[in-house]
Amino acid sequence: MTYEPVMVPPKNTGTRRTVLIVIGVVLSLCCLGGIVGGFLFWNLAQEARGPARDSVDTFAGAMVQRDFATAYGQVCGQLRDQQSQADFVRQQSELFTATDYEIVGVNVVNRNGQVRGEATVRWVLPNGAGGTQLLNLVKEDGDWRVCT
Repeated sequence: MTYEPVMVPPKNTGTRRTVLIVIGVVLSLCCLGGIVGGFLFWNLAQEARGPARDSVDTFAGAMVQRDFATAYGQVCGQLRDQQSQADFVRQQSELFTATDYEIVGVNVVNRNGQVRGEATVRWVLPNGAGGTQLLNLVKEDGDWRVCT
């Protein structure tokens, strides 16, 4: 019986290196896709909340400046149907005392085609104390309106 040596194939390090390169490229593309997707999602959310935030800013700024006629223009039709501008101005002139505000957050949702929102506003009173108020928002004729 003759002895024949078993041939051991040489190690092919090129295949392993190629696989690792492909895996690295795929992982890099996945990470890049996640970053781009996250940015696009954030940008869409900002576009949805931006106009609602602007309406709340106009309303709250008018209230603090005691420009109640402008603030009345930012309320929804349901509230305007319940109270005239003159009554709103008179009531707010007597009761509203905040000297500053901060919009803490704005949230917009679309449920079954009905777009609604909420804004949290922190009012600052003359004595420096503050309180928060949740303002309900509705979209009427393409504009956001405060509908508390």
